[in-house]
Amino acid sequence: MKDIALSSISFAQLKRNSEQSQKQICTFFFTSAFYDLQMERKICTLTKFNVSLINIMATESSSRFSTLKYALGPGLIMAAAAVGVSHLVQSTRAGAEYGFALVWAVILANIFKYPFLEYGPRYAIVAKESMIEGYKKLGSWAFWIFVIFTIGTMFTVQAAVTIVTASLAAELTGIVLSPIIWSAIILGICILILGAGQYSALDGAIKLIMVVLTVSTIIAIVVAFFNTGGSPKPSAPNVWTGSGIAFLIALMGWMPIPIDGAAWHSIWSLERIKQTGKQPSLKDSLTDFNIGYIGAGFLALCFLTLGALIMFGSGEVFAENGGAFSKQLVNIYTSTLGDWAYIIIIICAFTTMFSTTLTVTDAYPRVSRQILSNISSGFKADSKKGYRYFIISISAISLIVLYFAGNRFTFMVDLATTLSFLTAPVLAFINYRLVMSKHFPDEHRPPKWLQILSWNGIIFLSGFALFYAYSKFFSLITENTFV
Repeated sequence: MKDIALSSISFAQLKRNSEQSQKQICTFFFTSAFYDLQMERKICTLTKFNVSLINIMATESSSRFSTLKYALGPGLIMAAAAVGVSHLVQSTRAGAEYGFALVWAVILANIFKYPFLEYGPRYAIVAKESMIEGYKKLGSWAFWIFVIFTIGTMFTVQAAVTIVTASLAAELTGIVLSPIIWSAIILGICILILGAGQYSALDGAIKLIMVVLTVSTIIAIVVAFFNTGGSPKPSAPNVWTGSGIAFLIALMGWMPIPIDGAAWHSIWSLERIKQTGKQPSLKDSLTDFNIGYIGAGFLALCFLTLGALIMFGSGEVFAENGGAFSKQLVNIYTSTLGDWAYIIIIICAFTTMFSTTLTVTDAYPRVSRQILSNISSGFKADSKKGYRYFIISISAISLIVLYFAGNRFTFMVDLATTLSFLTAPVLAFINYRLVMSKHFPDEHRPPKWLQILSWNGIIFLSGFALFYAYSKFFSLITENTFV
């Protein structure tokens, strides 16, 4: 008889989150011919439990949303820094020159770099300090390795992202100026924006730019697929050649962002706390990170797809000159969407690269300021004067680098990305050691699966770095090797 009574109650009745449904269930048992006091009490208790549980879940969900908004920001800034040279330039080149043959490289680079970049917000939120301060606690060896790598790469990186942005600015405005002058203008605008609003200005601009770029890119892919998806394509060229390996390393160097970006992210996370006055949970901060990281990885595949669908097999290759490259990049979109889309696409491309330049221009002064504060006790890590000094000096030296490099657009990009990749295994190891050190609470250390992924990532990055060094410096791999 109890089974009959139980079957009379629908699953939906037990699930309803209201006092009315609760009373109805209890009343049923009082009036039922199959009334059983013990069973009535069990069901009523169960119903109360379900109602309470649903209410708790709803409250927690609402609370989670209200707290998550305070954490959102650093992850999107990181994505904006990523969706620049590595995506707009390198991923598109990969598709144009190799079709879909290098999809695996993009995916693996994103997977194996994930833990070392995730450790940025993880460390900042838990330790309440930047990773640079953590490196100092880990040991002087870790700190000085980071310092040397940062000084050795930052001017080249700043120069590379700036020259791409300058080329797009010239294409957008139609104003013919030398690449150096355009680069100086771009950096000047970045300095003015950051000098006025610093983090808040950076945070606000990035969110709109990322949405516009993502939507336009997805639309372009859909149109390109229907226009060219059925067209026969030639076989992809062999990537296991001297030049192919060099490009492969350059592609993965900034895919989706250099591992230095973990230290940047830790600083931006702390700045976000200062801006909002709220301390987010580790869970919320990692959610913010994952949104930005997954979005950046998705867009990398999108740009590769565009290059593969439109340019691969056409006989056209990207130009070395920055201005010509910009025209080709915009043509990828207009050839699928139509000439009407030119102004929209050039604006999106420019704003995307400008956001990258803006984030890099902000990141390196903050990093330099942190480094100096850990070297000299008399220098404050949050010094506005120090920030202004570094932002001007780093920009000036980057312009000098561009002057001597000339207008060798792709050379600058490949040099910057290759340097980043060759330093990646060491920085990856340091980041892993930091979150596994005695200075970091056991309960907040990476879960086991992330630790395993970390070691696999170190092996992957080290293997490719050594492979490249072997092929480059010993000249044992020729253009016809590994057929």
